Amino acid sequence: MQLLFKKSLSHLLILLGFIFVSLAYFNPVLQGKQIYQSDIVQYIGMSKQQKDFKAQTGKETYWTNGAFAGMPTYQLGARYPHNYIKKLDLTLRFLPRPADYLFLYLLSFYILLLVLKIDFKLAALGALAFGFSTYLIIILGVGHNSKAHAIAYMPLVLSGILLVFQKRYILGFLLTALAMGLELVANHFQMTYYLLLLVIVLGVVYLIDAYKKQMLPHYFKSIAILVAAVVLAIGLNATNVMATKEYVKYSTRGKSELTINPDGSPKAITSGLDKDYITQFSYGGWETFNLFIPRFMGGGNAENLGKDSNIYNAVRKLGATHTQALDQAENAPMYWGEQPIVEAPAYIGAVVLFLFVFALFLVKGRLKWWLVAGTVMSLLLSYGKNLNFLTDFFIDYVPLYNKFRAVTSIQVILELCVPVLAIFGLVKLFNDFNKTEEKLKALKYASSITGGLALLFLLFGTSMFDFVGANDGRYIQALGQDFIRAVKEDRKSIFTTDSIRSFVLVLLSAGLIFGYLKQKIKDQWVILGFAALILFDLVGVDRRYVNEDDFVSSIKMNKPFTANAVDKQIQSDTSHFRVFDLVSGPSKPSYFHNSLNGYNAAELKRYREVFNWYVSQNNINVLNMLNTKYIIAQNEEGAIFPYVNEEANGNAWFVEKLRPVENANAEIKGLDSLNTKRVALIDQSMMGAVIGKSDFEVDSLANIEVVTYQPNYIKYKTNNPNGGFAVFSEIYYPKGWKVTIDGEDAKFTRVNYILRGMKVPAGTHIIEFTFDPEVVKTGSSISLASSILLGLLLLAGLFFEFKTKKGA
Repeated sequence: MQLLFKKSLSHLLILLGFIFVSLAYFNPVLQGKQIYQSDIVQYIGMSKQQKDFKAQTGKETYWTNGAFAGMPTYQLGARYPHNYIKKLDLTLRFLPRPADYLFLYLLSFYILLLVLKIDFKLAALGALAFGFSTYLIIILGVGHNSKAHAIAYMPLVLSGILLVFQKRYILGFLLTALAMGLELVANHFQMTYYLLLLVIVLGVVYLIDAYKKQMLPHYFKSIAILVAAVVLAIGLNATNVMATKEYVKYSTRGKSELTINPDGSPKAITSGLDKDYITQFSYGGWETFNLFIPRFMGGGNAENLGKDSNIYNAVRKLGATHTQALDQAENAPMYWGEQPIVEAPAYIGAVVLFLFVFALFLVKGRLKWWLVAGTVMSLLLSYGKNLNFLTDFFIDYVPLYNKFRAVTSIQVILELCVPVLAIFGLVKLFNDFNKTEEKLKALKYASSITGGLALLFLLFGTSMFDFVGANDGRYIQALGQDFIRAVKEDRKSIFTTDSIRSFVLVLLSAGLIFGYLKQKIKDQWVILGFAALILFDLVGVDRRYVNEDDFVSSIKMNKPFTANAVDKQIQSDTSHFRVFDLVSGPSKPSYFHNSLNGYNAAELKRYREVFNWYVSQNNINVLNMLNTKYIIAQNEEGAIFPYVNEEANGNAWFVEKLRPVENANAEIKGLDSLNTKRVALIDQSMMGAVIGKSDFEVDSLANIEVVTYQPNYIKYKTNNPNGGFAVFSEIYYPKGWKVTIDGEDAKFTRVNYILRGMKVPAGTHIIEFTFDPEVVKTGSSISLASSILLGLLLLAGLFFEFKTKKGA
């Protein structure tokens, strides 16, 4: 009992330490400030309408008209009934954001190392190495919260899987189900997919090991248990998973029906994203060394070099004021790789990589091989278009790989694997007491490889590379050759500085291990020494990019947009219409208006295609059919004004003719010069929903009037002496929208590529559109049943574990 109490106290102190370091790094949260996250600002703009609706009615809406002319809210933070796993997640994230995510990084990784039977002190050290990995901090700085959220639960999922393979079947099943449930709560399926790739690597390595050890029955039993746990985890998140699966084929992640581009050229046929879009952000070969030397490739696109830089002096010589020159020096274009933009390097740490290489020569068995294989897979896939044969294979043949962009993101896998193996290097250092010579040899190799690399770049790096960036030509045109010469000198300077930094850290790390092997330093001092080195190394780099300067008052984050005179003028119009903003950012218009603009990685594909073909080109026919009453523009003097489009079609109208077209190509091309007030296009494959004639007599007094207009419910009153066909300026989405005429179920179809249309009988009628998706009802029922089942299994599992331990 005393031993149990001592262990529990140790873990409690570690957890308190994690809370302390999380709050210490993001200490402005203690003053009520919030970190300014650009992506979250965009999300706030996009989700404003659904949040306002919830505040006014107490109900959730699963459709918004605020962005992209209308779309489901499934990827905009929609809340679902009976989502109890989400409540558990919120309980674990009790710290202010973003300290909550850092705490989750630390906690989850700590549990993983404990499951791997590592001493709690080394487990805490490993948690610090993982949690402060530069990429994981940077994504918090820019607001990739869902990505950070998913990454934070990855080690916890692995913990459950490893417990099962350790024959702790009950505990492993329960932890896997809970952890995978929490992983899916994060709603970042790209990160979860990358975790799946790592788990497959782990599974293959364990299969080979089980075959060699003649333990295949245990292996397949473990797989069956894990599959059951994952199924239960999916059940806990059934609504989100099912809604996403339903939506994805209609989103930009799904297959397009178009075979041509706007210029008429053939369009590459793909069931997912275009290859160029997937590989736009591809890691360069030399950028690999960013993992070891933080500013090997210059760091980010806006490095803070201060007034002692060559850039500052060069801009001053151009006649700039001190303030102007300092502003340029504090946003210096240092990155000289091939990616379009880089916020900061994905730095793992010189100390952690040194320990990783050290471990390569000491650690044996399946653990080493799945960690190394995961690291190599992650690195190679991150090269994207710079390693075309592998990337093309995955895009063409590996299921779902073509649904995700920014292949560099897969480096999160190596950022998880490297510190695990690094800590096992220290485990081997402190154990196997009769293998001092082997450890000295491993130390020699690790020091030679990592220290030698740093020394090589320090001595010859400035002559090996040209330090020319992809965007330098633009700066030459704007600021001249002298400015670029100054930029290159600064790139060389920080390259040299960080090479020295990594070299010194390697020497200090090697010195700690050498001192221990020569019995000059005790193991606890080695652990403390590495904790100090890792924190100095990683936090020092992290704070270059995410620090107190990134925090603002909570008001500025909660209400990031201010209505200008134009916004207020438009808001005074109480009719129902859309706004196309040519001046503001992508999501500010959604904060104040029903907008054609928006910011989301998974908008409706057909709308994006129409936007690219016509809206972005200011095609008035298409703007009219989207009921675009106001266009916010800028005049020659720079003043912002609202152009009032008096020709907008309105909310709905009767057309004279319904014109069938043979396919999607013909339908979207036909919009170019279409008189949308009189004619509507319909794909001939959908004509079954429109029985009878395609020509209609439109009386001059015929009209359709909006009675009620809400995000998920629209009520119209129609008056037409003749039977006719109505076009509604609302985005077509076949799942969830239901329509009635005078309370009786009716049918609507897709017209004009993206709008809704339906036949309306003669006379006066009430038409009601309601968004009431079945997927939410079904998913919520499954979530409730799964939550009850998990609760019962948890109680039974804990009782069994307690009984087993008591018996032992």
